[in-house]
Amino acid sequence: MNRYYLLFLLAMGWQSIVAQSYFPPNVGSQWDTTSPQSLGWCVDKIQPLYNFLDSNNSKAFIVLKDGKIVLEKYFGTFTKDSAWYWASAGKTLTAFCIGIANQEGKLKLSDTTSKYLGKGWTSMTQAQEDNVTIWHQLTMTTGMLDSGSLFECTDKSCLRYKADAGTRWSYHNAPYTILDRVIESATGQNLNAFVNAKVKTTTGMTGLFIQSGYNNVFYSNPRSFARFGLLLMNKGIWNGTDILKDSNYFRSMTTTSQPLNKSYGYLTWLNGKSSFMLPSLQTVFNGLLCPDAPEDMYAALGKNGQIINVIPSQSLVMIRMGNMWTSSNVPNDFNNDIWKKLKQVICSTNASIGNGAFEDQLYPNPCTNEILFKTEKRYSNFEITNIYGQKILSGKSTNPIDVQALTPGIFFIELVDEQSATVKRMRFEKRGE
Repeated sequence: MNRYYLLFLLAMGWQSIVAQSYFPPNVGSQWDTTSPQSLGWCVDKIQPLYNFLDSNNSKAFIVLKDGKIVLEKYFGTFTKDSAWYWASAGKTLTAFCIGIANQEGKLKLSDTTSKYLGKGWTSMTQAQEDNVTIWHQLTMTTGMLDSGSLFECTDKSCLRYKADAGTRWSYHNAPYTILDRVIESATGQNLNAFVNAKVKTTTGMTGLFIQSGYNNVFYSNPRSFARFGLLLMNKGIWNGTDILKDSNYFRSMTTTSQPLNKSYGYLTWLNGKSSFMLPSLQTVFNGLLCPDAPEDMYAALGKNGQIINVIPSQSLVMIRMGNMWTSSNVPNDFNNDIWKKLKQVICSTNASIGNGAFEDQLYPNPCTNEILFKTEKRYSNFEITNIYGQKILSGKSTNPIDVQALTPGIFFIELVDEQSATVKRMRFEKRGE
C-alpha cells in the first residue's frame, strides 16, 4: 500500500484500521481472556490493587486489553450479573446517543433546545433561552444558574439565567438531563427505546435508564459497563458494525470541546490537557486531570466512583463500580489513586503490546521539543508528514529526534531501515499549551 495513502487513511480516521479488538459475543457469558503474565505485567502487584479497591468499597473492577479480559474482580456478594448504577458516567452514553441522532439528521448540535422543547422551557428571557443550543448542553456551557437545589432541578422555574450561553463552564446536571427530552422529541423514541435500538442490540449491552428524582440514571451489570468502554475504545464501531459512523463527532466528543475547561469534551472527561475544572468550582487548575494515568485517556466518570477509562494508545479499558467514602460527583482523585496501583501492575516496558511481541513505541506523545522511540531495530532515516501527507521534517534518525521546528498539531512519523518501515501518529504541542 502506498504510504501516503496509508497516512491519508489514518489521518481521516479510517476506523477499520483502528478497530482491531476482540469483541465478546452478544449473547451468553463467553468473553475471551488474556493472562497478565503473557503481557509481562507484574502479577505480584495485582493483589495489592485488589486490596485497595476492596478497602474503598468497590463492587466490580475489570481491565480489558485489545478487548479481552485481563483482570476481573468482584467484591462481597456482587457478581458479574449484579446491576449497579452508572451515575454521571451515563452522561457519556447520552452524548454518544446525541451523536447517533446527529448523524441520522434527526437533530443538529447548532439547533436551539427550544426547537425541540418549544419556547418557554426555561424562566429566562426569550433572547437568553434562544441562545442555548444542544452543543451548549453537551459541553456544560448553557450559562444557567446551578447552585444548590438548582443543580438537578429540571422544572421551568429552576432553569434561570447566570451568564450568556458559551461564556461559563459549569458542571450542571439539569441541562444535561433535559437532553433526554431533546432525543425523544427529535427521534420519536424515548431514551430507553433509542439506546436499545441503536446501541444495546448491536453490542449485547443490557441495562436501563431509571428515573430517580429529576435524574435519569442508567443501571447495568459490570460487563455491560465494560462493553460500552470497548465501544468507545473502537470509536463507535462494534465488531465491524458502525454504530456511531460520524468520526468527526466522535473526535469532538473525546477532545477539548470549548476553551473554558480543556479537560472536557462532549459529556466526557479528558486527560493530557494543560488545565482542568471540576464540579461546583469556577477554578481552573493547572496540570493533568489524572496525572498517574496515560495522557491519552478519556473517561466517563460518575458519583461514588463509577468509572470507565479508555486508553487508545494501549488498547486498554478499565472500569470500576461501587461506592466511596465521599459523594463527589466526579471521582477524579479516586480514579488517579487507582492508576497509582494499576500502573504498578502494568509494569513492563512491553505491557502495551499483546502476546509479548515487541512493537516500536514513541514517547512522550504528545511531545513538546523532542520525541524518543523504543525499538529493537536500527532505523536509518525518519520523515515527518502532516495529516495531508506533506513532508515537514526529514533526516537521519537520532534518538531522540528534535521536533521543535513543528507547529502544534497532529503528524505522522515514518522510521525507515533497509528492510522495513514503521509509521506512528504523534501530537506536537508547544510547551505550556
